[in-house]
Amino acid sequence: MAAKHIFARFATAASEWTGKPLTFVLAVALVVSWAVTGPLFDFSETWQLVINTGTTIVTFLMVFVLQNAQSRDTRAIQAKLDELILTSHAENRFIGIEHLDEEDLKHLDRIVAKAAKGRRAEIEESAEQQQTSPRKIKQKRKTAPEKAPS
Repeated sequence: MAAKHIFARFATAASEWTGKPLTFVLAVALVVSWAVTGPLFDFSETWQLVINTGTTIVTFLMVFVLQNAQSRDTRAIQAKLDELILTSHAENRFIGIEHLDEEDLKHLDRIVAKAAKGRRAEIEESAEQQQTSPRKIKQKRKTAPEKAPS
């Protein structure tokens, strides 16, 4: 259990550190310095192997570190969203949908988009009704010509 905790802390720290602009600048500086040394080593296979091996190892290890950090962040966000659903008037059926397969998620997305479109229409209709408030109706009556009795 302690190893999991240590790795989680390491993954979080590594993820934060590698995401900083300074880290990117250092990586670019390393690549540029490697490229500049090319003529010194006659662009040998060993010279090429240094950058290839280094980048492969770093990439391989960072996949696991970043995936760990991202998975924990995703679970935390999901728990927060579930809490918001449970404490609001939202439908509880949305809790746990992250476990659905791709087709079910696409279907649910279409349903929600359709409901949102309908809700948008309701809001627009409500806004139009508010624009024709009693005061505006009175103004329309004053400006409209009266019909002559027949």
